[in-house]
Amino acid sequence: MKVGFTALALFDLSFDKIVERAYADGFDVVELLCEGPYLPRYARKNIAQFEILSQYNIELTIHSPTVDLNPASVNAGIREETFKQLNETVDLAASIDASTVTTHPGYVKRISERLTIRSLEVALHGLEKWAEYAKDVGIEPAIENMPRNSKYFCTDVAQHKLFVETCGTLATIDVGHAHTNNAVREFLQADVKIAYHHVSDNDGQRDQHLPIGEGTIDWEQLRGINKAIIEVNDYEAVKESRNELIYMAEVGT
Repeated sequence: MKVGFTALALFDLSFDKIVERAYADGFDVVELLCEGPYLPRYARKNIAQFEILSQYNIELTIHSPTVDLNPASVNAGIREETFKQLNETVDLAASIDASTVTTHPGYVKRISERLTIRSLEVALHGLEKWAEYAKDVGIEPAIENMPRNSKYFCTDVAQHKLFVETCGTLATIDVGHAHTNNAVREFLQADVKIAYHHVSDNDGQRDQHLPIGEGTIDWEQLRGINKAIIEVNDYEAVKESRNELIYMAEVGT
């Protein structure tokens, strides 16, 4: 199993220090969240910071910006800015040899049948075009399942599969999100091509991003997965979670 972590766990370090720490501690992958200083339009102005990747056997994956963005927005201006930033994320990924860009499917701002149908239509259409753009430049696009919330798309396996298949992407399976929907086993067994798994623990009610073993997920279900990104924001907890994950997923208790 390849194991990595979100760079948020070392948010106070420069990118080169994050990569050096990952390599020293035996991680295989780093996922860069493109928010703040790593928003693609800013990060590309300092593209030299990513050159360190050529010195280490560390895979880089990218999570697109999501704050205040929504690919399912019925407001054309919000939607256009969202896809502008999603395309900029792909451009960044291509310029630094990242393997994958994961993004969220979007949400309905106000619950109604008419708006839900319209939001679903624009999300599927826009994300399909985005995925084509990504694949044209050699980047694997992926859509993530979401935690329990009546406004979110892709909280269940059927709709996540609809997005992945319609848009022509891989699936990023967030185990913590699945747990809030009481659907971990269903997501792990879904008939989709998986990019990797996001892993963190929670109580089954909220997306808490707890270290593995501090919530109520049965981690033995993850035996045999190929790649896991630990989404825990404290680096010491990331390392402890890595050990727990490998033990429970590959050896068992």
